[in-house]
Order: sequence, then structure tokens, then C-alpha cells
Amino acid sequence: MRLTQIFCTKIGEWTKKYANLPDRYIKRTMEQVYWRNPKGIQYRPNVVVKRKKFHFNLDRPWSAQFAETNARGRLHPKVFVEPIRKWSYFRGDRVEVLAGKDKGKQGIVKYIVQERNWVLVEGLNCKLNKLDRGGVTLYIQEEQPLLVTDQVALVDPSDLKSTAFEWRYTESGEQVRVSTRTGRIIPIPASAEETRDYKTKALYIDQPKDTSEKALGEITFEPTLKTFEMDIMEKMGIKEDRIPKKSYWY
Repeated sequence: MRLTQIFCTKIGEWTKKYANLPDRYIKRTMEQVYWRNPKGIQYRPNVVVKRKKFHFNLDRPWSAQFAETNARGRLHPKVFVEPIRKWSYFRGDRVEVLAGKDKGKQGIVKYIVQERNWVLVEGLNCKLNKLDRGGVTLYIQEEQPLLVTDQVALVDPSDLKSTAFEWRYTESGEQVRVSTRTGRIIPIPASAEETRDYKTKALYIDQPKDTSEKALGEITFEPTLKTFEMDIMEKMGIKEDRIPKKSYWY
């Protein structure tokens, strides 16, 4: 079971895929330092006491709700998660629910929590939550998580029936999901590539960040013994013809 705990603490990969956020930002946002060694030659460097295990739920690790759930001193029961060697469910996949009141119904995956092996299926396995706002009672329907290990199954797009699948390689070396029942390829949906920065990864053009050698050789500033105002007046042809009044200092 210790392997599952190690698996739950690794969050860099899927969060970056979801939001295209830098790993250093996610690490800095999640980090909870309880004690750090003072700076000085008499102290050992890089001695830090910080939180190592987190309780994961439907909140993203960089959100304030996640920080509140994992606040210092707040304890949660241990959760054992079955480790998955290769994650195979993506946003936009059509799946069939295998448990619960919506058993047998099909829907689209809209949300993924890989640390808990959870997926949320749009419009299925819902729960009514009661909210009281200023004397007005509201009922909000929210999807509840389903385990990918035994509560959902991928749907074969050729006949729209649930199927088991496995990862295989094509002749070109591309790794794809293949239905074991029909032998058809189950493509990864395009919505799996959507992030906060772009809708389609193929259309995103990464601009070069280094300055070209030609731009480095261009002279863009020539120092002169003038103030900013004097430089503007000279370029615009403005001449100062006002005579300042005499001032006396005592």
C-alpha cells in the first residue's frame, strides 16, 4: 500500500496537461513549509520540514479550496488508491456507467482527478446539493466521481457499446487504444488537448524567445546631455522663449 501513497503525491504531469501551468508554479502553490533552517554559515543548508502527503478531492491543487482542505493541523482518513501504470481516460471520451443509479447509461467525461482514479461524467451519477442563500433555498445538481477501475468502461465508437481495451502500437510507431472486442482503434478526443492557453495544440505556435543577432547590433539609444523634456522639445521643434523669474534663497 505504500506504493499507492507515493503514486498519490506525484501531481506534476496531469496538472500541466490540464492547465498548461509550469511545474514550478504548481510546486510553489502546493508547498506547505512548517520549518526552514535559518540562513547562515553556522547552519546546515536546505533543511526544510514540509508537508509530504496531501488529501486530493475535486479541487485542483493550485486552488484556494485545495489549500483549505489541506490546511495545517487538518487530518483526513487514509485513502488507498489502486495504481494505474498508464492512464487511459481523457476528457471527451464516451464511457458507459457500470454502477449506481445510472448504470447502463453513456456520457462524456468532463473532469478528471488522476490521483484518485476519478472521472466525472457529464449529466450522470448526479447528486442534489441544498444551498441556502439569503432565505432562498437552491438545489444544485452536481456530478459525483466514478472510479475508472470498475465503475466506467470505454465505448467503442464503431458500434457504441462498452468494451475492454488495451494499448498497442501502429505500423508508424504511434501508441493507440484498441478495442479487444472489435479490434477498432478508439481515438483520443480533441478536447483532451484543450488548455487555458489554446483549444488545439496543433494550432499553437511557440514564438522564439531569444533575441536575434541582428536586433542586438541595432543602436536604439544614443546618450545625450539632455533631459527627457528637452529631447522631446527638440524632436518636435518646440523652442523655449519664456524667461523665468528671478528667485532668491536666504
